[in-house]
This record gives sequence, C-alpha cells and structure tokens, in this order.
Amino acid sequence: MTGEEEQEHGGHRYVRMPPEPPEPEGLAAASSASFRLPESVRVFDELPRARIVQVSRPDAGDITPMLLSYTIEVHYKQFRWLLYKKASQVLYLHFALKRRAFLEEFHEKQEQVKEWLQNLGIGEHVPVVHDDDEADDVHVPSQHDENSVKNRNVPSSAVLPVIRPALGRQQSISDRAKAAMQEYLNHFLGNLDIVNSREVCKFLEVSLLSFLPEYGPKLKEDYVTARHLPKIEMDSKERYCSSCCFSFCSSSWQKVWAVLKPGFLALLQDPFDPKLLDIIIFDVSPCTDRDGDDQTTLAKEIKERNPLHFGFEVSSGGRTIKLRTRNSVKVKDWVTAINAARRPPEGWCHPHRFGSFAPPRGLTEDGSVVQWFIDGHAAFDAIASSIEEAKSEIFITDWWLCPELYLRRPFHFHGSSRLDILLESRAKQGVQIYILLYKEVSLALKINSMYSKRRLLNIHENVKVLRYPDHFSTGIYLWSHHEKIVVVDNQVCYIGGLDLCFGRYDSPEHKVVDFPPSTWPGKDYYNPRESEPNSWEDTMKDELDRTKYPRMPWHDVQCALYGPACRDVARHFVQRWNYAKRNKAPNEQAIPLLMPHHHMVIPHYMGTGKETNGVMESKQNLDKDIKFNRLNSLTTPASCQDIPLLLPHEPDHHIFASGDFGLNGMNITNGLSDHANKSNWNQQPVSNRKAKQDLSLQDLQMKGFVDNIGSPEVSVSKHYSTSNPNMQHIDKEWWEAQERGDQVASVLDVGEVGPRAACRCQVVRSVGPWSAGTAQIEGSIHNAYFSLIEKAEHFVYIENQFFISGLSGDDTIKNRVLEALYRRILRAEKEKRRFRVIIVIPLLPGFQGGIDDGGAASVRAIMHWQYRTICRGPNSILKNLYDVVGSKADDYISFYGLRAHGRSDDGGPLVTNQIYVHSKLMIIDDRMALIGSANINDRSLLGSRDSEV
Repeated sequence: MTGEEEQEHGGHRYVRMPPEPPEPEGLAAASSASFRLPESVRVFDELPRARIVQVSRPDAGDITPMLLSYTIEVHYKQFRWLLYKKASQVLYLHFALKRRAFLEEFHEKQEQVKEWLQNLGIGEHVPVVHDDDEADDVHVPSQHDENSVKNRNVPSSAVLPVIRPALGRQQSISDRAKAAMQEYLNHFLGNLDIVNSREVCKFLEVSLLSFLPEYGPKLKEDYVTARHLPKIEMDSKERYCSSCCFSFCSSSWQKVWAVLKPGFLALLQDPFDPKLLDIIIFDVSPCTDRDGDDQTTLAKEIKERNPLHFGFEVSSGGRTIKLRTRNSVKVKDWVTAINAARRPPEGWCHPHRFGSFAPPRGLTEDGSVVQWFIDGHAAFDAIASSIEEAKSEIFITDWWLCPELYLRRPFHFHGSSRLDILLESRAKQGVQIYILLYKEVSLALKINSMYSKRRLLNIHENVKVLRYPDHFSTGIYLWSHHEKIVVVDNQVCYIGGLDLCFGRYDSPEHKVVDFPPSTWPGKDYYNPRESEPNSWEDTMKDELDRTKYPRMPWHDVQCALYGPACRDVARHFVQRWNYAKRNKAPNEQAIPLLMPHHHMVIPHYMGTGKETNGVMESKQNLDKDIKFNRLNSLTTPASCQDIPLLLPHEPDHHIFASGDFGLNGMNITNGLSDHANKSNWNQQPVSNRKAKQDLSLQDLQMKGFVDNIGSPEVSVSKHYSTSNPNMQHIDKEWWEAQERGDQVASVLDVGEVGPRAACRCQVVRSVGPWSAGTAQIEGSIHNAYFSLIEKAEHFVYIENQFFISGLSGDDTIKNRVLEALYRRILRAEKEKRRFRVIIVIPLLPGFQGGIDDGGAASVRAIMHWQYRTICRGPNSILKNLYDVVGSKADDYISFYGLRAHGRSDDGGPLVTNQIYVHSKLMIIDDRMALIGSANINDRSLLGSRDSEV
C-alpha cells in the first residue's frame, strides 16, 4: 500500500498516517523544549490525568467518525472537571501542535541565518515571516523566546486513528473509538512542556486562574467575546479574530477568556495573563413566582438580530453583561454551567438565615475561629501584629481613618507602629493594600478624608485608595459607609466599632488625663464634647489644653474572625470596592478590580487517609490547644505549604432545628461562661470592681495585652430607671458569680483579649443598591437582632452608641429592636420566668456643645429620640411595660452609662468625664453575641441607609 497502511481490527479499518522521520541525535536531548514556558506562567506543575468517560453521536444511526463526541474527565491534583469534545476538535489540536513545532523550527533557523549574515556584515535586518491565516486562538511562538528550540516530539498522527464507516455493531465502534482517543490523550498528556502549551491549555479549558486554591473549584472556562471592556493591546497577530471577517465581531466586542468560579464570573485578557478586565460577583437576587418557587437565574440566552451571532447575558447584583460565543451549543453550555453555580451550598444567589448574603459558618469543622478584644489597646495591637505579618494583600475600610495613628503605646517607644509606617513597610515587600474611605459631606463632618487619601497615596504605589460616594453624581448626602474592617491575606479579619482614627485608643483603665503626653499625642488627646479639630494637618499639635480639659475615654469592642467567615467579610469588601471602582474610576488602570476568595480554601493535595485523619484530629482538639502563636497563624494564598487542609463534614443535624439553623447554636463567644441555666444567684457589688489580673496564659494570646489591667477609677451609673424596694433581692439573685468547670461565670472576670475558640458564626450586614450595588436591600443585621432577642432564654446585654427604636405601629421609627425586647419581656411575665435586659449607652451624645447651647441641636435631637424610645411618650418601652406589669418593669430592663475620673497631675484637681460607649455589642444568654459596626437606629439597621457589617 502506498502512502498509508491499513490495520484491521475486528472488521474495522483504521487509517494510520505516515510515521514521523527519525529525529537527529542532537535534537532528542532537547525534546519538547519549544513548548517550554517560564515557570511563572505555567498552568500545570505536574501531569494531569484524563479518562474517556463516554462516547456519543448526535444520531444513533450515523456512525460518521468525525461526528463522534467524547466526554473526558480530567484530574489534576484535587481538581476534577469534564470536557465535551468532538473528534474534529482533537484533530485540530493535533495539527495545531504540529504547526507550532514547525513554526518554531522555522523561526529558529531564520534567527540562525540572521545571526550568520550579521557576523558576515552582510545585513542588519531580516524580515520576519508572519502567518496571516492563523486561527484566532492559536499562539505564534515568539522568535525571541530564549527557551524556544526545534522540537518534533509531538504525538504522531499514527496514534490518532480515524474510524471509517463500516459494517458492525455500533457499541463495538464506540468502544474502539474510546480506546483510540484514550491512547492519544495519554500521549500528549505525558509531556509536561506540551501540556503547558497554549494549544493544550485551551483544549483542556484551563488558565493561570484555574488551580489557584483561594478561588475554589474549577467549573468552566473558554473564550468568549464581550462588549465595552477596557481595550486590549494588540501587540501581535495572536489576538486576531478570524470571525471578524464575517462581521461576527465589531469594534466594541473583544475576545476574552472567561473563568467561572463558584462565586463569580471573571473575564481575563488572556489565559496566561491574569489581568482582570471585568467581573460579575454572584449575589442574592431572589425572584419567586406566584407559587413561591424560586425562579432566580444568573444566565439566559438572548436572541440576536444577526443569525450568525450567538449570545447570552449574565445578571447579578444589579449588573448585567452580554457575552457571545461561536455557536448555540456553547451558549447552552455556558448558561447551564453558570446557573448551576447558584445552587446551594456553593451558590450565593439565595438568601440565608436572617436574609444574609453569607451562610452560617462553623456548622461543620471548617476552621471557623473567633477572638474578641475589649477596647483599642488590645484590638490595635492585634491589628498591628497582623499587618506586620501580611504577605499578600490587606483590605481596610473605615468611616474615618488617620494615617498618623499609633497602634501601640506609649507612642515614644513604638514609632514603627504608626499606621502609615506599617503600611509602607508591607507595601515595599510587595503586599497590595486596598483602602476604601467614606467620602464625607465636608460641611457636616470634619474628618477630612481627602487629607487621609493624599497621605496614603504618597506612601507607595502598592497602596490603592478609593473614596465613596460622590455626592453630586449619586445624590447620596445623608448616608455613610460605617463599616470598620481590616482583612489581612483573607486569613484574618477584624470587625467591630473601632475606626483606625484618633480618639479610639483606650484601655480598661479609661484614663481621663495624659499629662505630660505619653499615650495620646497631639490630636489623639480627643474630646469631641469640648472641641473638634478644624484641621488634621499638624497631628502632633494639641487641640485641647491638657491641664484644663480631660479627654473623653472611649469604650469599644472588636472581634477577629478566622476561616470562612473571614472570607465572607472580605467578599463584602470586594463587592464594595468593585462597585466604587466602576463608579469612581472605571478607566483608571492603576485601580484594579478584585476577585473574592472562596469560603473554603482548597488544599493543593488531599493527602493520604492517615494524613487526613491526623488533620481532623487536630481540628477536634482546637478548643483544648489554643496556645498557638497568632503571629504564625497568618498565611498567604500564594504559599502551598501554608494553606490548611480543610475537609468539610456533614453538619450535626440533631443540633439544629429544621428551618432555623439553630439560632441558639451561633456560639460566637465560647470564651464567656455558659451559666445561663443556673438558678441560684448571690449578690455582688456592680460598681468599683476590679477585673482579675491573674489571667492564665491561655487567655493571653499576645504578649503585653493584659499587663496591669484593672479599672479602679471606673464606676457604673444607672439611670432611666425608678427605684424599687423589690430590686434588692432581684439583684442578689442576678449578680451571683458561679463557677462552671474551670471557668468563672462573672462577666467582669475577663481580660482585654478573649481566647481563640472554634465557633458557629455568620456575617450579617446592612447594604443596598447605593452602597454596594446590590440588586436589593439587605437588612440582615436588623433581622438578627430581632430573632436573637426573641429566642433569648435568660438575659440580653446590649452596649451601643445609640438606642433609638420603635414599637409595632410606630410610623416614625422603622426598626423593631424595641418591639422584640418588649415582646420577650411580656412573654417572661406571662410565663413567670426570670428574664433581664441590661442596656449600656453613653451618658451624652458625643457631639460638641452643652445640652442648652445654641449650637447643640444635634445633641438635643439625639437625646429626644433616645428618651422617646426609653421612657417618654406612648411609644416608649417603660411606659408600655408600666401599663402592663406596673413597677415590676424595673425587674426586667434597666439602662446604664459609664463614667471615669482622675487628676490632671500629681496633686491637681479632680476631673471627670463620661466613658463614651461606642461598642455595638449584644450578648444573649452568654451563648451568642452580635458584634459589629451597626448602631441601634434606623440609619444602621434598615439597609437602605448606612452600610454596616
């Protein structure tokens, strides 16, 4: 036979292509080097495995070999995905690889001739040959590639049999086709350089983003065309789209690489270039029909006017992007894959408990860990330590941020702890820092975010800053971004009431004086009741006379979250950042879009059964061994060794009631004692008690956090409550401290830093279309307050900057925290069970001016609404409780404020001031806690106003 050989297999004939000529001996050693890519742009660092799962045909009666379709299952490390390929696509891959090898060999010889001519002095420039007929997705190897040498070690066509139509059983034909395709895949998947070539990566639908563990499982990837994206620089013919000749594309459409992950759809410039051109983050967008069935879809086909165009659109979070593919089959594949990504538990399109965007965490052993901090001394020290250990990226968003803030005191000995110096040191190490500031209305507030932005941008090019909102373009003048978030490497986040700004640093001692200055330098010696600085330029210059005016002590609570909940907070930041970027700087290349990390970091390898069991045992012993160093716990997504091995298990369903996810199981404060079920209580004085100083090392997570703590000058002031002779025995029962195991039940027997503890937790927030670009308003914080109070069994403890709420039927105040408290107290009275609500708020609002000063309208307004909530008028809680239970109302609810005193200097006059309660904290039965940035008022709780977490 001439030119080809026929090989018989059971009556079926296969065509074997001519064998390749033998390689020269010198080239064998350089096998496959022409496909070699630099290590930094390699997709695979080990060989993947592929298995033919199924062979199918469009028509059962048609056995044309080129119409056979193959379902291929590919395994790479812990990733697994399916490919659906036709025989023609495999043939195209083969010839593309051959073509690439030929062109590289040609370029090499051309370069050799050019060098020879130059050595002879004959010519300086030799024309470079380009192939104008190259397909749009084929890469022409660069002649300047230092690793590019001649290669002919591409699998031969001889191992790619083409089945000819023949008589025989169809099942036999499919089996033989499956075996033949498997043999060919094994050939080109056996060479790491060939596997990393552009042609094979495109065939396998992979990119540099595919196997990054921080972005979750691999779903679907491929080329699509998108509209109205930042223009891609065309530096070579490799991006030429041949279909443009047939009017498939226009100048506004670009070919990009689309990557579908469980939480987003990203559009990249190129599979080997992770530059993000656009991203649509999946968010809650419920849509139900009349029967209540979920009708939410992320993607749907669209009908194009031109029959040669095949498009679909993706909508989520108030955004819609239109995409096109080459044929209707690919459109259906994309629509199916994107809509499948919305399904629970991975999907983000369904509201979770409390209507939150984030599901409850810690229901399985997913690594959810919490740690609380009391006052700025502990919290700022922890934040500084985390920033110092940052390896990849830092997210910061604040209502007010001061770059000159010292995170450790005395400031004379901790100059390097100043926030701008800390950020500069990390930025110089390559850490990317993203800071999102609230852009205030300058006539109403003096926080001067423009000054902060300028100072931050001058630190380093790796520091990116955005201020939002633009008041004129958005029409938002009354509402603010009120979150206080610091996220480091997507491994740990800090949330609560503390902004990184002046006046927030304090310790449990709550000193009112600092003369001469050692703790609060310059404008950090802060008392907004007396004076607000008009300028923040000279931060080391005192605003107040320290010998005359005391500072206003500041009480706050912060918490650190590790694990999936941390990445939920980071996802909220990314949503807000991307929304601000699109509105403020859509064409500014220096400010990038961000991609959210997957809630569960996927390890690079699953390990053996023995290793897996060891990991699970170590997780089960987390509560017993919490002495690990927090500084070493921070990891970088770029480090394979640092990524924890997380193996989710099924939740213990018996713990949670169906349909409720176990509200009483959201144990965010395991460090507190669980004494809610105790019935015997003895009296202990509330005021002037010192916190114990002999805390164990287990409670001290960082050195220097709880040195000489105590509050000898702090007293509790009770107000808004009438005297009651029956109150004495209630207090006697209520304030007894009882030991439970090795823990002490008293809430005052704790330090500044709580122990790290495994927890069940959930991130809730208040956002809306104006603040985060969501499709709907989310008020999950409000829902959480109401639900947790309603399910409280013994007591509710609240600390908040404001307490403005309404009862049912109040048309002026919309939030219903007060209604939840009122109902729960009435239920306790009906059931004749003990129940107590304790609320701690500031004695006076933290605004300048006395109550009767002409310029103190804000002070009087806030006091009016708080008294209206507490004790004045028909809508107050005490008025309604007195109407039902009489004087017993004081047995159920009482309100408190805090005050401190001290001397301005040795032997000086005694001065006093309120301790400004700025924390946003609620504790339920010592089992659950709600910690964040939200005040109890309509601004923070409705979702359509201030944004909160």
